[in-house]
Amino acid sequence: MSEQYMVSARKYRPESFGTLIGQDNIARTLSNSIRRGQLAHAYLFCGPRGVGKTTTARIFAKMINCSNPGPDMEPCGECESCISFREGRSYCIHEMDAASNNSVEDIKTLMEKVQVPPQVGRYSVYIIDEVHMLSQAAFNAFLKTLEEPPAHAIFILATTEKHKILPTILSRCQTYDFNRISVRDMVRNLSDIASKEGITVDERSLHVIAEKADGAMRDALTIFDQTVAFCGTDIQYDDVIRNLNVLDYKYSFSLTDNFLSGDYQAALMTFDEVLSKGFNALYFVSSLSSHIRNLVVSKTASIAALLDMPDALRQSYSEQAARCPLKFLYDALEITTSCESGYKSAVNPRLHIEFALMKLCFIVNAIPAAPAASLTPRGAVQGVDAPRNVNDAPTAPPSSDMVPAASKGVDAAETMPAAASAAASEASDEPSTPYKGSAGASDAAVQKAKESDAAVQQEKESAAAEQPAKAAPARRRAAKTGSALSMNALMDETPAEDETEQENAQEMLPSDELMQQKWKELSAAYASKPRLANMISSGKITVSEEGGVKILDFEVTNTSQKQWVEEKLLRELETRLRSALGCTKVNVVVSVTPESEMKSVEPYMPEQKAKVLIETNPDVNKFVQDLGLDVK
Repeated sequence: MSEQYMVSARKYRPESFGTLIGQDNIARTLSNSIRRGQLAHAYLFCGPRGVGKTTTARIFAKMINCSNPGPDMEPCGECESCISFREGRSYCIHEMDAASNNSVEDIKTLMEKVQVPPQVGRYSVYIIDEVHMLSQAAFNAFLKTLEEPPAHAIFILATTEKHKILPTILSRCQTYDFNRISVRDMVRNLSDIASKEGITVDERSLHVIAEKADGAMRDALTIFDQTVAFCGTDIQYDDVIRNLNVLDYKYSFSLTDNFLSGDYQAALMTFDEVLSKGFNALYFVSSLSSHIRNLVVSKTASIAALLDMPDALRQSYSEQAARCPLKFLYDALEITTSCESGYKSAVNPRLHIEFALMKLCFIVNAIPAAPAASLTPRGAVQGVDAPRNVNDAPTAPPSSDMVPAASKGVDAAETMPAAASAAASEASDEPSTPYKGSAGASDAAVQKAKESDAAVQQEKESAAAEQPAKAAPARRRAAKTGSALSMNALMDETPAEDETEQENAQEMLPSDELMQQKWKELSAAYASKPRLANMISSGKITVSEEGGVKILDFEVTNTSQKQWVEEKLLRELETRLRSALGCTKVNVVVSVTPESEMKSVEPYMPEQKAKVLIETNPDVNKFVQDLGLDVK
């Protein structure tokens, strides 16, 4: 008959502090306390599940009762105490599950056992697991014994929820916080167990198992047994991710390449493939966020140590991170985290994620904005060059709207250059014979082009001489339209600095009376806030001019009020006043009214009223002094 099967979590349970995984500091502290004989009467082991709390308690109990400990304070395994512990018949080590024994009667029974000294060994160790499950009454019954137990009794309490323990219990125990076991330590331990069991497994597969365990060694061993049952003695990476339902790294790498190339179709198809394999959509987004985070870490050598993964996978991350701009990774991480946070509230979760994928694809290759509609003549296309040969020439004549009428007040030279005007005139007269240049044009067409060009030039010079004041507004209108024809006409005009000077000269400063009037009218905008409106309308106003700028000095009653206005309201008031006056050369400043100019303040608080009453009424003043009243 074959040997009875035992799960790896029990078969390879640590039996000494040297074999304890991931809790080196706690093991060292407990070993030193045993070596020096400084044992407390109560310990509290707290931390996540499967990290070795109960195992450490058993090792500690075995060590303090060992008759022949080793030089490193390791149990010998040969004395009566060690043998009885290994065979499960020790009478000096007692374990109790507080989840099923949480009543006052259970604690009273335990207290009766505590009075009995151990038959073998020096100490009776009581390990109470999941101690947070004890009831309130049971905790209270346990307090006195926990504080002053017999000299031979040591209590070790273990829990995963330290916050549920009463403060009175915590104050009576030495507390040890157990950490989650790192992926690297779990991979190393799983590799040793696999070699002992004759199982072939690669590092990538062990890394997936360790990540799935989430810091719990017991969970990692359970998943390892499950994987062995599925794959046999030869464990392959593809089998592991299929058995554990883990999303392969290849999807994240492929999606990142799609984002960089802007291939949103491939990204959407990859997402559909992931969903077809039964993966949760939110888990998919979370994996994508983790992948982008790993790329950010891989991009900087100083923090690359934060990647806890196999060397081959680390190299893949480094290669892809080198092709990703840091700004792209930042924007991508912002999109994925926002997608995660809004997933549960989305009406259409799949569309929510697909839209996020499309935004990721357009980070690098952004969709160009549609060009704004320009003010071009009817029938013309802006930015199209003149035909260079007969085949490129237009077959239809331009519309008569190409040359605007002079009655509209627009300079013809600024709307269309001379060469374009000549070509349009010639095309209107002879639509079947387009303008082809001096080589192929007829003499009549050439002569007509020259005459048209000269006429337009003369008209331009006449308009510039007669209406110099209209030139600058026309240039500004042309610059706003962005027209290529208008920009060509502007090349020979006044420089931009002159335009700015002319605009500034034309902007008239408002009068003092107008500024005061508009300031008073601002209070109407704050009608919903009576105190604020009253402050604006009742404050003293002083208008001055400095450096070609009007300054309105607005007085308030105290420094705190001045600080509040400057921080919260000054910019808004200044913007509203400029808009009301139609002038940008207006500034608003805040000052405090001098005390000498402040009006007497009407008493408001009871202390103020009492002070005024005493000062104005001698009888009241005498009455207060006789009785020694405190009016403050």
